[in-house]
Amino acid sequence: MSPLCESYVPPERMDAAESFYPLHVRICDSCLLVQLPAYVPGEDIFSDYAYFSSYSDSWVEHARRYAEAMTARLGLHAGSLVTEVASNDGYLLQHFLAADIPVLGVEPAANVAEAARAKGIRTEVYFLGPDTGRELARQFGQADLVTANNVFAHVPDIRGFATGLRALVKETGLVTLEFPHLLRLIEQRQYDTIYHEHFSYLSLLTSSRALAAGGLTVVDVDELDTHGGSLRVYAQPAEHSGEPSSRVKAVLDAEDAAGLHSVAGHAGFAGEVLQIKSDLLEFLLDAARRGKSVAGYGAPGKGNTLLNHCGIRSDLLAYTVDRSPVKQGLFLPGTHIPIHAPERLAETRPDYVLVLPWNLRAEISRQLEYVRSWDGRLVFPIPRLEIV
Repeated sequence: MSPLCESYVPPERMDAAESFYPLHVRICDSCLLVQLPAYVPGEDIFSDYAYFSSYSDSWVEHARRYAEAMTARLGLHAGSLVTEVASNDGYLLQHFLAADIPVLGVEPAANVAEAARAKGIRTEVYFLGPDTGRELARQFGQADLVTANNVFAHVPDIRGFATGLRALVKETGLVTLEFPHLLRLIEQRQYDTIYHEHFSYLSLLTSSRALAAGGLTVVDVDELDTHGGSLRVYAQPAEHSGEPSSRVKAVLDAEDAAGLHSVAGHAGFAGEVLQIKSDLLEFLLDAARRGKSVAGYGAPGKGNTLLNHCGIRSDLLAYTVDRSPVKQGLFLPGTHIPIHAPERLAETRPDYVLVLPWNLRAEISRQLEYVRSWDGRLVFPIPRLEIV
């Protein structure tokens, strides 16, 4: 049982009840999609959201490199259109706009869409589905490039979402999607990426099947190191797609070799999860016995899965810090650990800093270089406990 991972608690609600829901991941024995039942409708989660992509420097840089690569690959220009679904605060589209390429953002969270509009990025507040996809295409035209980063796993109806993507793209256009790769999630024991906002846990096989249901065919794929290991899938309208690249077969073969093309191949993950919990709790309890102080860095959704699953509260983790002003002054859902501005670390000088967004390890290690000045150490809980 766990609260919604982005349901941060304001001080005036500290004594109020919180809603907890099961985190029970299932696999379909027919299509092999690994999925979390829609315990909470997407509209209840994403209409007002606390995640702003621009607070991660490395993610903004990742978006910039993508924009440059796709501009060159497709020959995008002032007469083109780039549409992003789940465009957040404009972290990606700003790079196309700077190159004078017209853009359209589609973002369901009105509060986040306002941040994009403040940057001059045309943004419409919609949840994408077949009807909204057709309506957006009617209003703004079909796009040469439709991109959807870290959203395909966030929609309960991925077939309807795929149909919406097909409606948005030109007959000869390209759709790209990025999402965490189930193969890496299992290999690297990344169970904290399981939370209610993630309805699906995707392999190339299952994502290809979902896209095909919407009229899109996967023609290429890149393996990325973002979010602990992701796929960037390239798809085209089925009637205009060519032969898939050799990379598609290579990734499918790797998934098959790892057992992901059968139900039985998914077994054994629960024991790995228990080991992470045991190691982290043992470290925190030992630190408390030795009188050592521990603070957190970051307030990501994945951190809330980890802390709630392990039963960690402020007696073992005094506080955490986050760069996003939207989260500062609030408390983590379920655990009620306070969230402060990053400056709090230098003020209190904890002996250990538990890094919750471990997927940004290189970026955060640079940001926390100053912790060395008081002999503090960083702790990474996944894929295995590491103190550096």
